[in-house]
Amino acid sequence: MKRQDASQKVDEGKQVQHHFAWENKQKPGPIVGSETCLMETIKGKNILIAGATGGIGKATARLLAAGGAQVFLTGRTAAKLAALAGEIGVDEAHWMAADLTSAAEVDKLFQRFNEAHPVIDVLINLSGIGIIKPTEQLTEMDFMQSVQLNLLASFLLVQKFLPSFKERKKGLIIHVPGILGKVPMAGAAAYSASKYGLVGMLQSIREEVKRTDIRFTNIFLGGVDTGFWDRIDLRVQRDKMVRAEEAAKAIWFLCQQPESGVVSELVLQPFNHQAI
Repeated sequence: MKRQDASQKVDEGKQVQHHFAWENKQKPGPIVGSETCLMETIKGKNILIAGATGGIGKATARLLAAGGAQVFLTGRTAAKLAALAGEIGVDEAHWMAADLTSAAEVDKLFQRFNEAHPVIDVLINLSGIGIIKPTEQLTEMDFMQSVQLNLLASFLLVQKFLPSFKERKKGLIIHVPGILGKVPMAGAAAYSASKYGLVGMLQSIREEVKRTDIRFTNIFLGGVDTGFWDRIDLRVQRDKMVRAEEAAKAIWFLCQQPESGVVSELVLQPFNHQAI
């Protein structure tokens, strides 16, 4: 039985939309009473967080580690990873600096993760780069960096870890294309190209494993108040943006969903945010 459902709510000035593509593989059961919780626990889950040292990555790592998840952190800067690991109580065996645009580096990351964890339950990829410029100001390097960091890195990461998920025929893979992977914006030609490509790639891979319980979720975040905006020449109302901690809570929510269905898309955006 397949069901398409969409719900929307406004909470403290934030607009949240959940798009559910639910495929129930089990026979209907009894009505669940209030004494039964359908949410799974994240305690003990083996979770890889790529892009862990960014604003959303740090907030996510803190939240999941506090919930008892066995997190493994990766990012580009060893010093930042070491600081975050020390803060949340992760030992040196559970983090590694890596350039995800390099297949050789991703291979090393895969080996290091397997040494620390018997299996992988969740892969969360928050890595990427944002280059926002008018088209005539974009350089070839700008465009290639966008594609390499936002698309190629995701491809290499999923390609390497997918066999581990397929071996168990289950697991969760989360990416954050951002709202510009769904809705275009002036000045985002390179960025949107890489993010639209990411969405198409992940949807195709999802079709390859649709007869398993491997779930893919794309999160389309609107403006999130992180260091992303420090590097962009665009005036925005950062005080009206989604906070990184709110984005992390959305990821935490997804990690606890029952395996009988999948949240294929989640949209989280500020209620009144706009460029000024």
